Amino acid sequence: MVGQPDTATVAAARAGDPAAVDRLVAGYLPLVYTIVGRALEGHADVDDVVQEVMLRVLRNLGELRDPAAFRSWLVAITVRQVRERFRGRPPAVPLDEDLRDPGADFTDLAITRLELSGQRRETAEATRWLDDDNKELLSLWWLEASGELTRDEIVEASGLGRQHAAVRIQRMKGQLETARAVVRALRAPRCAELTGLLGAWDGRPGALWRKRIARHTRDCMQCVPAWQGLVEAERLLAGMALVPIPAGLGSAIGHGSLFSGTATAATAAAQAAPLNIAAKAGVPLLQKALAGVLATGVVAGGGAVVYTYNTPAEPITTAAAVASQPPPTTAAAPPPPTPSRTSPSASRKPSAKATSVAPPVTRSAKKGAAVWKFAGSKAALKDVGASWYYTWAVHNNDAPGPAGVEFVPMIWGGDNVNDATLKQAKAEGDTLLGFNEPDLAEQSNMTVEAALAAWPKLEATGMKLVSPAVAYGGDTPGGWLDRFMKGASGKGLRVDAIALHWYGSDFSAASVNQFLGYVDAVHKRYDKPIWVTEFGLINFSGSPKYASDAQKVTFIKGTTAGLQKRSYVERYSYFGLPAVGDSVDFGLYRDGDSPTEAGKAYRAAG
Repeated sequence: MVGQPDTATVAAARAGDPAAVDRLVAGYLPLVYTIVGRALEGHADVDDVVQEVMLRVLRNLGELRDPAAFRSWLVAITVRQVRERFRGRPPAVPLDEDLRDPGADFTDLAITRLELSGQRRETAEATRWLDDDNKELLSLWWLEASGELTRDEIVEASGLGRQHAAVRIQRMKGQLETARAVVRALRAPRCAELTGLLGAWDGRPGALWRKRIARHTRDCMQCVPAWQGLVEAERLLAGMALVPIPAGLGSAIGHGSLFSGTATAATAAAQAAPLNIAAKAGVPLLQKALAGVLATGVVAGGGAVVYTYNTPAEPITTAAAVASQPPPTTAAAPPPPTPSRTSPSASRKPSAKATSVAPPVTRSAKKGAAVWKFAGSKAALKDVGASWYYTWAVHNNDAPGPAGVEFVPMIWGGDNVNDATLKQAKAEGDTLLGFNEPDLAEQSNMTVEAALAAWPKLEATGMKLVSPAVAYGGDTPGGWLDRFMKGASGKGLRVDAIALHWYGSDFSAASVNQFLGYVDAVHKRYDKPIWVTEFGLINFSGSPKYASDAQKVTFIKGTTAGLQKRSYVERYSYFGLPAVGDSVDFGLYRDGDSPTEAGKAYRAAG
């Protein structure tokens, strides 16, 4: 966060002050470059995406109402541009190691310019082994760990809820740790088996080889030290500076590529002047080129200032009315507000779908949904036939439900154990969900001892208490849940039911019995009713990341049928109801009446 302009600079830039635009661009360009560079690791498109981001930011700056929100808005635009590049025009194939240019490759640049060594260097090299979607998240989390972004900014930029973002970050960190071990194993003296295994490897980092090498190192006595002594990544990244911008980026923009989409000759002439004069005067080309966007009138709307530079210290400004300038055709919108649902009759033409009779909605007392804020949540809860739902909070302010659908509050973590929160939870209903994934550092992150110490306050509400929901290992002797349940029994604490989470990376039909077997094993161990509050098919550490529609439908049909038959299963909720933003590949509803194929299967369940 050091050196970034304040809100007064943002406000002045929005009003058309060229010097403020200069400071804004100079202050935030390293942040944008670092996010894009790490997300598009090893590709030739980094400079192009950075240029697109900055152009879109300046073109839409007049639409930013709150200058204090500028950085969050900027990061959100950056992430969207990265996603557009992956979706619309796949990045180039990474170069072979021997052909990499240290001045162009982002990891090499970071290692060289930040003078990384030891485990910091290993961590930087390990980023090449991450899946593409994890690289995007890594680019944000890395900046959080180094003090440049906040968790709130990551949540807003990624489009994820706070809890979902925490889960994704934890899984990404697990993949990063695996990749660090792979980097170590490849640098260390190799055993004969690993040498033979690598005979078919083409030298390019990838998910398949990451898994193969990691699997070998875990089982090999000679190679297993690669996993030992790994310092926590956050400790390695704390205080690490942003990666300096390569000189080639400014030079490329100086040749005018930034303005290839402008509309008129007058605009082009106004842009060319600051570029040429800035080049002669030695002013940083990138900053002056971007500042020239003011000439198009797209920063503050009509009436912006047109200006050129003689020297860095003496801008020559002239007032010019540019109200007749047509709006830019490639402008990006600021982060979208919460969408409002429109009438189907106003937005859709009559179709066979609209006139057909929908299958009857099945409402089981067991069937629920894990919900975060999205347009149409109330209608979707009704359409899917949920009897209950939760939001990982003690209230449902962001996702109010329809009449007749029970909301179940949750005490998410230790910080939420206070009189005011517990009072609110008690006002919401009769059942209280315990802490969310306390066994994960990126979730509620509680020790068994801390959870046991807080539990009497939950018990004092008089509500039915469902145990903390561990991320994994609920049936493992000596695991987090096992120690919690033994501790509760020893202290005479009440736990009325067990909460479980389960995610499968095997997308075959076998996943149904894998999941149900886990549920059975946990019930057998504790002999208590079961609440499955999150379950689904997501591969957090490999590829493909998500199951196909057919695989999800098979899984949902099989698992819900099994859960319905098990008398000891009191409630279950698929993860999750929204299929928007980053959840489009696994969620159930795009809006209030548009279920995905998985949503249709879940609607029919129960």
